[in-house]
Amino acid sequence: MIGAFADLLERLAFTPQRLRKLDHLKRYFASQPDPDRGLALAALTGDLGLRAVTPSLLRGLASDRLDPDLFAISYDFVGDLAETIALAWPDAAPGPGLALSDLVTELRDTPKARLPQVIAARLDALNPSSRYAYLKLATGGLRVGVSARLARQAVADYGGLDLAKVEELWHGLTPPYTALFAWAEGGAKPVSAARAPFRPVMLSTPTDAEALADLDPAQYAAEWKWDGIRVQAVSDAGTRRLYSRTGDDISQAFPDLLAALDFDGVIDGELLVRRGAAVAPFNELQTRLGRKAPSAKLQASHPAALRAYDLLLWEGRDLRGECFNTRRAALERAVDGLDPARVDLSGLLAFDTWDDVAKLRSDPPDSVIEGVMIKHRASPYLGGRIKGHWFKWKRDPMRVDAVLLYAQRGHGKRSGYYSDFTFGVWDAGALVPVGKAYFGFTDAELKELDRFVRNNTVDRFGPVRAVAPKMVVEVAFEGLNLSPRHKSGVAMRFPRIARIRADKPAQEADTLESLRAFLSK
Repeated sequence: MIGAFADLLERLAFTPQRLRKLDHLKRYFASQPDPDRGLALAALTGDLGLRAVTPSLLRGLASDRLDPDLFAISYDFVGDLAETIALAWPDAAPGPGLALSDLVTELRDTPKARLPQVIAARLDALNPSSRYAYLKLATGGLRVGVSARLARQAVADYGGLDLAKVEELWHGLTPPYTALFAWAEGGAKPVSAARAPFRPVMLSTPTDAEALADLDPAQYAAEWKWDGIRVQAVSDAGTRRLYSRTGDDISQAFPDLLAALDFDGVIDGELLVRRGAAVAPFNELQTRLGRKAPSAKLQASHPAALRAYDLLLWEGRDLRGECFNTRRAALERAVDGLDPARVDLSGLLAFDTWDDVAKLRSDPPDSVIEGVMIKHRASPYLGGRIKGHWFKWKRDPMRVDAVLLYAQRGHGKRSGYYSDFTFGVWDAGALVPVGKAYFGFTDAELKELDRFVRNNTVDRFGPVRAVAPKMVVEVAFEGLNLSPRHKSGVAMRFPRIARIRADKPAQEADTLESLRAFLSK
């Protein structure tokens, strides 16, 4: 029922602890029938496939039923369109309980021209909590702190199943996953119909010099950690696919790389834009991500390539149970037979001590290197983050002191706070925006930032607030690239607010010149 789904979303949104989120999901799966629980799972994993209801449609509904000034004030305070409509919509006599499956079918099958009428009727029949859940279902905008992998973990835990086995079947299953839940409740394991399925990737744990000191460097291999995105390249009986590390199929965006996957197996690696030996900055790869049909011009100007890290399967042989050294030898032979312009090998680094690795990490040969990956030579390939096998030792983040310029409300549980911030540095006596950040700060710092925005707003641009240039924040970021799309000419990689610099006046914040100096690092 929609009421149970609404209750689940509220519990997930206001529960920060991972284990408690899993408990909420398991209880929901146990209490709800098919197909509702499977459709809820699909909504959480992003696989429901409904035609998204647009913000303009919702605004049109709001303008028909709500006072425009009241709605504008409410939206400004709440910060989330669906939540604002759910709360402000006029209450009516509630209708009968509605099955989640009936609502999904209705949203899927209703002609576009009739959708506003149908949605308005449903909002009339629901209470505020259920209205919110219904609108989130319709818009596909679920933000309740649950990743697709966590949702799949909940199904595995619910049935006492191995998560790796669930994930290997996932791309061969479709909503509402009745066969999956039957398996979780003691039935037969589903037979996956997927060609070239995704296999769970092995993840690393962060480390540092102190943690490495107790380990024997002779037992480990090391390689560069490149600034691309982790992918799994699969070729199976003529079917070729490219997956993100979370199992999302991104094949459509990279047909040029798919054409080069002329093998039978599964390669783990890093997706990059590469021209010859030169690896392009991440922002160039970003122009390819999410494209359903990249143009021939874009493919030529931003050629996709795979830097191979590991080998899971090859020509019918499952290598995941073999040690790293064995898989590495097989990987070297495999890559040797592929198009070097599209697939190349991640080289191993020569070192004897952890001090050697520290020196390599501090002075990499390419600015597109994020740090060092360290892998135990005896480790099998195990899905998930397995402690003691693989480590990542990232470069220390770059840092600048910047001035807050603009703020916007967040979403979900942050919708009551200003939590999305634009900051700038000095250039020729004026502040120029150089980036945006919406994480890195503590809850206490979020409240301080929110209070500052409320007390120092000098102008408004729709939902955006311009603030007096008084507050300095220390911004940490992983890299800097040239970017003609930005007024400053540079783009930060993974910026976050590391701390509030209450001790520093705005006039002493960094300059664009000092920021651009990081381009050579």
